[in-house]
Amino acid sequence: MTVLDARALNRATLARQLLLDRADLPVLDAVAHLCGLQAQEPQEPFPGLWSRLRAFDPAELSDLLTARRVVRTHLMRRTVHLVTSDDVLAWRARHDGMLRQRVLGVYRRELDGVDPGELAAAGRKVLADGEPLSMPELARAVADRWPAAGPRPLGEMLVAALLPTVQLPPRGLWRTKAGVRYALISSWLGREVDPPATDGSDPVGQALVRRYLTAFGPAASADLRAWCGLAGLPAAVSALRGELVAFRDERGRELLDLPDAPRPDPGTPAPVRFLPAFDNAILGYHDRSRIIDDAHRHLSVAGERVVLVDGRVAATWTVEADTVVVNPLRRLSRADRATVAEEGGAMASFLSGHQSDRVRVAESPG
Repeated sequence: MTVLDARALNRATLARQLLLDRADLPVLDAVAHLCGLQAQEPQEPFPGLWSRLRAFDPAELSDLLTARRVVRTHLMRRTVHLVTSDDVLAWRARHDGMLRQRVLGVYRRELDGVDPGELAAAGRKVLADGEPLSMPELARAVADRWPAAGPRPLGEMLVAALLPTVQLPPRGLWRTKAGVRYALISSWLGREVDPPATDGSDPVGQALVRRYLTAFGPAASADLRAWCGLAGLPAAVSALRGELVAFRDERGRELLDLPDAPRPDPGTPAPVRFLPAFDNAILGYHDRSRIIDDAHRHLSVAGERVVLVDGRVAATWTVEADTVVVNPLRRLSRADRATVAEEGGAMASFLSGHQSDRVRVAESPG
C-alpha cells in the first residue's frame, strides 16, 4: 500500500481546500465544495473565502445569506457553520443525535428530568409564528415549565440540538455586527429538513463521506469523525470501500480517498495563505500534523488566525487599526517575509475596504 508522507498529505489538503491555487468558483459552489465554513466568529468566513477564491466579492456572500441560499447553523461538532441551504436540509437530521449528546455533555445535570420531546414541542410552539428570537428570549418563554434547569441549558438544547434552527441576518453579513436571532429552518427556508432513512441504509452518511474526502482527503476514519463529530459512520465507510482507494500515512494509519481526487506532487510550490480563526483546513482532521506542528496545535482551537508558509502554519496574524500584524512562530527567510508582507498587505486592503494596505511582520523568534 502506498505511503503518503506529511508533505504529500499537505499538498493534497491545500489542493482540496482551494489553498494551492485560488479557484474561479462562484461563492455558493465554494461553500458547498468546502462542506461549509466554520463560522463561530461571524466575520471569519469572509477572509477564509478571500484566501481561496479569485476576485472574491464579500457582498456576494452577504447576498447569499439574505437570499436564504446559505445559512448559519449549529451542525458539525455542534459549532456554528456557514453551509448551503441544500446541505443543511439534507444533513441536519443525520446530526441530531450527536448534537443532543454534545449539549448533554455540558448540561446533563441541569437537564436531568427534562423530557426532550416535551421541550422540543414547547420550543416549536414559541417559534411557530416565524418571529425570530434570541436564545435567552426563547429560553425564558419555556423556563416556567422547567425552572430547575435554568434558561441557558434549556436554550442551548433548543437552538443547538432539539430544534433545527438557523441564525438570521444581519448576523454574519459583511462588516456588520449583530446579535444572534434564531428561527426554525422550516420557517426560514420554507420546508422541513429531510427525514432520516427508515430502511436501515445511510445515504446521508455515505454522502458525507464522499463530500468530506472531496474537500479533505486522503483521510482516516478518525479524521472524518473529528470533522463532523459523528461516531456512527463506519457502516457508511464500509459501504463505499469498493469505490475508494486506500493509502497509509507514515504512522501506519489507513487513509481513504476518492480515486480521481487531486493528489499533487509533494514538490508543488505552495503560496502564502492567511487563514481565519477556526479554519476547517486545520480543524477538519484528528491528525493535524499534515498542516500544523504539534507544538502549535493549540492555536487551532484557541481562535488564532494563522499564516501558511510553504503550506504549513508558520505565523499568527491579527488586525490593529487597519494594519495586519504578523507574528512568526519560527524563523522566516527574507524571501518568505517578503511574500508574507505582500499577502498581508492584500489582506489588509480587503478587510479595510481598500482603505489601507498596511502590514507589519514582527521579528522571528530567536
